[in-house]
Amino acid sequence: MRVAIAGAGLAGLACGKYLVDAGHQPLIYESRDVLGGLVAAWQDEEGDWYETGLHAFFGAYPNLLQLMAELGISDRLQWKQHTLIFNQPEKPGVLSRFDVPDIPAPFHVIAAILRNNDMLTWEQKIRFALGLWPAMVRGQKYIEAMDRYTLLEWLRKQGIDERVNSDIFVAASKALTFLDPDQVSATIPLTALNRFLQERYGSKIAFLDGSPTERLCQPLVDYITARGGEVHLLSPVKEYVLNSDGTVAGMVIRGLDGRGDYLVQADAYVSAMSVDALKALLPSAWQSLPFFQKLAGLEGVPVINIHLWFDRKLTDVDHLLFSRSPVLSVYADMSNTCKAYSDPERSMLELVLAPAKDWIDRSDAEILAVTMQELAKLFPRHLTGDNPARLRKYKIVKTPRSVYKATPGRQAYRPTQQTPIPNFFLAGSYTMQRYLGSMEGAVLSGKLAAQAVAAYGSQMAQVPAAVA
Repeated sequence: MRVAIAGAGLAGLACGKYLVDAGHQPLIYESRDVLGGLVAAWQDEEGDWYETGLHAFFGAYPNLLQLMAELGISDRLQWKQHTLIFNQPEKPGVLSRFDVPDIPAPFHVIAAILRNNDMLTWEQKIRFALGLWPAMVRGQKYIEAMDRYTLLEWLRKQGIDERVNSDIFVAASKALTFLDPDQVSATIPLTALNRFLQERYGSKIAFLDGSPTERLCQPLVDYITARGGEVHLLSPVKEYVLNSDGTVAGMVIRGLDGRGDYLVQADAYVSAMSVDALKALLPSAWQSLPFFQKLAGLEGVPVINIHLWFDRKLTDVDHLLFSRSPVLSVYADMSNTCKAYSDPERSMLELVLAPAKDWIDRSDAEILAVTMQELAKLFPRHLTGDNPARLRKYKIVKTPRSVYKATPGRQAYRPTQQTPIPNFFLAGSYTMQRYLGSMEGAVLSGKLAAQAVAAYGSQMAQVPAAVA
């Protein structure tokens, strides 16, 4: 079958990869001039990379790790020490570590918590463990049911100390969802924590050895095109054309740079666009269907990614760090963590500003100013005093609508990859799959969409024989 896919992010590219594996021909159309969607990256005039987000790869990402193994690029992941590192705002410049020992799950995470004496008292550790017990014992079904609570409501319901929230869960919530605990559904961080508790290396972190566009997305394109598929950039979808029965007859691609619009026809169609883009393109004939009406309950969350190049080294830490800042989420010195960005003399910090709703419409100058104020607390020795480090340049990337906004109750609105339209399918981390809004969720959604398309193809292949 010919399968037209709108979107060349991880979901669309993963879908295309698994479709060619199944013997089909994917035709992928991307609106922008860059691959990757929410993992896109660009080079500035000096050749330095800047990215849509700070992308950490976890050991609990089985589908993404399998995909990379199938492409033969697993060696592009630079695995870090198995630890989680937090800044201590009350002790500027001091880090607190949760070193995870190499022992079976769930004892590895329990030991890491018990051995950390910087952030929690023994009483808080015990109450923390008792509060998490239902999620550990009752599993994912219980966790899904907690979607009716915010994380903060769930923590209080479990009697978990407020300091555990302020010291650990605020940072974790912002890193996972770009939201604070009083906004995010309890299901999201509990799902991640459950994976970390169940899998020996689930919380272990890796960084890609270069930009996601070059080192992850381009190999997918090469794989797809080598097997008969196509990938077209600067090819935004203008509209879907329908048959009289409501199925898709074709996909109109808007012509750019003086080119005319053109119609793409295929046997099946996949939207791997963001949920916000999909809602804007829904044909009027579909908008009354309950399946598509539920999409109104989903929207992307704003995210701001900040890149700062300094004239000297600020840190030698080769890892992801949880800032515990009221403005910033996670950060890393990419000159240490990423091979392609390596610089032994000068730091390049990549930071996530979250939550970003109050900042997304502000100027880059305002965002830079508040970021530098927060960094002065994290690096007082380098950014204050008589000879502070000099900022050489910066890049700020704003994404007004990123992964779906994971507030309570959103699970009921997430659609399956198969839609009521027989030849139209969905891919994207907002669709229903167990890994939520993440790179892993995007890849899994693309795989599930490809499986649904392949099943549709098999069903269609049997129709003539059944009629005969």
